Amino acid sequence: MSRIILFFLIIFCFVMLQSCMQPSNKKISQQHVDSFKTYSAEEFYKTTSVFGSSLNHDASAVLVSNDATGVFNVYRIPVDGSQSTQLTHSITDSTYALSWFPNDDRFIYQADQGGNENTHLYVKELDGKIVDLTPGDKNKASFVGWHHDDKHFFVASNKRNPKYFDLYLYDSDDYSRKMVYENNKGYTISRLSEDDKWLALGKTNGNADSDIYLVNLTQKKPIEKLITAHKGDISTNAYTFTRDSKKLIYATNEYGEFNQAWSYDLSDGSKQLYFKDDWDVSFVYFSKDGKYQVTGVNADAQTKITIRDTKSNKLIKLPKMPEGNLQGVNFSKDSQLMVFYVNSDTSPSNLYVHNLGDKKVKRLTNSGNPAINENNLVASQVVRFKSFDGLEIPCLLYKPKQAATKKVPAIVYIHGGPGGQSRKGYSAMIQHLVNNGYGICRINNRGSRGYGKTFFHLDDKRHGEDDLQDVVYNKKYLQSLDWVDQDKIGVMGGSYGGYLTMAAMAFTNEFKAGINIFGVTNWVRTLKSIPAYWESFRKSLYDELGDPATDEERLHRISPVFYGHQVKSPVLVVQGVNDPRVLKIESDEMVEAIRKGGTHVEYLLFDDEGHGFSKKKNRIEASNKYLEFLNEYLAQ
Repeated sequence: MSRIILFFLIIFCFVMLQSCMQPSNKKISQQHVDSFKTYSAEEFYKTTSVFGSSLNHDASAVLVSNDATGVFNVYRIPVDGSQSTQLTHSITDSTYALSWFPNDDRFIYQADQGGNENTHLYVKELDGKIVDLTPGDKNKASFVGWHHDDKHFFVASNKRNPKYFDLYLYDSDDYSRKMVYENNKGYTISRLSEDDKWLALGKTNGNADSDIYLVNLTQKKPIEKLITAHKGDISTNAYTFTRDSKKLIYATNEYGEFNQAWSYDLSDGSKQLYFKDDWDVSFVYFSKDGKYQVTGVNADAQTKITIRDTKSNKLIKLPKMPEGNLQGVNFSKDSQLMVFYVNSDTSPSNLYVHNLGDKKVKRLTNSGNPAINENNLVASQVVRFKSFDGLEIPCLLYKPKQAATKKVPAIVYIHGGPGGQSRKGYSAMIQHLVNNGYGICRINNRGSRGYGKTFFHLDDKRHGEDDLQDVVYNKKYLQSLDWVDQDKIGVMGGSYGGYLTMAAMAFTNEFKAGINIFGVTNWVRTLKSIPAYWESFRKSLYDELGDPATDEERLHRISPVFYGHQVKSPVLVVQGVNDPRVLKIESDEMVEAIRKGGTHVEYLLFDDEGHGFSKKKNRIEASNKYLEFLNEYLAQ
């Protein structure tokens, strides 16, 4: 759930962009169209999703998760390019790789139970034994990092109090633990200094206001020290400590629309600008030995990474890279080896290794389905359109190959959040629909992150109103394109995007069909039943969406479940039974309300999923259902 930051930057005028998006159909030969091939969901999901970049103690292997078996499991990938080894063998719950141990090939991973989000941390021992580090039915835990002695590690857990996360230090030999920081004020456990003396904490004051506190863990009774005192609404969060443990590098939007990186000197409390860009600085971190600094900038819906030598302050020169965006950069302890991913709209993430100083990079994974020709896939283009009040709204536009010779149906696709962002990168679901002839515009409506703090807060307590009008005007933009069938435009989205989809179907008559993927439909219930571990940002949610104790009338008014009788066009609702955020009863009641109004609605349930579908078989079933539904109710 996004809670902080960011404003929007105008790049090109609407007329220029629109003209760029309307090339003449006559330029595409019939021979080119005839050679085009469509693929099934099963073929698209033969791609493998892979992530994780922890290098083991001797830099011989990378710890990753991938879903080659149908659910995510942990794998060991040798950096010499030899065969990978599957290390966990779950057939039910996905397991996610976190870290190797510093001195041997034990590793830490996490998993929840059926999508309930109560993540536990596990260790797989050298003999294959699995140890649950954080047992308990309702416990939730996260891995924070390794102690500088490489013999202990830190874990955040809400075992003591479901509302708050305390910090524990674990012994890597017998897994005994002790609490090193008791959290009774709703702080967010953030970053630890390299010498493990300083703990950075986040404090959410509201949806536009947050602070950073520092705690000296060597004190018998640690006292939280505020280091970001300010006036008005300013958002801050900690990026990292410098490797010499002398400074904290943190984000702040105090000096403009976008997050800048600033440094805080731990000895004298002085602050100075560290790094800024014309977009949000997303992250700053260092290699283990401090030799390299990695910086990421959220530049118009894609992350641009730079790697800098900290001594010379110069960008390092990398050999020619594959096309796409650099992601997940990590280094060996001595900074001689670098692993990273490359991802693009038309190619899933693949893992690479590079020996710094060498002129080559080595590809370690083959995530794509070799049966799919990337030339048959579509890269998105960043475009902007004007909404009802003249505000320019950015989105990612996918023009299907079929649009070369005929008008095609189109879909407004809405991201989750509130406060999320549609970003460039590979999506099997999106490519499946585009490949089968659907134009898609992935809207970044007002309230989306990445475009400045003003843009981000334009929908505060205006949800289902101004942002819904952005969705409607996105439809009007699609209707202005000469390759879109004006009468065949639908809307779909997940989570908050599912809510706006349902709002579009209940409160407007603009769309021919809608697909609601685990979307909120009853804001009163949702805000009264948030998980206990969201307590630290409850006020932020209420600032953004409304407090059910005082804003119930408005929350009722924008909740589609109470207006199902107004839905006039077909709807598909998709829901995970174990979803702790959007409860199944919401989708049950939404479906019943639409049916009572006499409109066609279909309901797809997954008994073994939560908020988001982690199992490949379920993603395939859902993707097939989307296409089947759209073919019948939108394309006809």
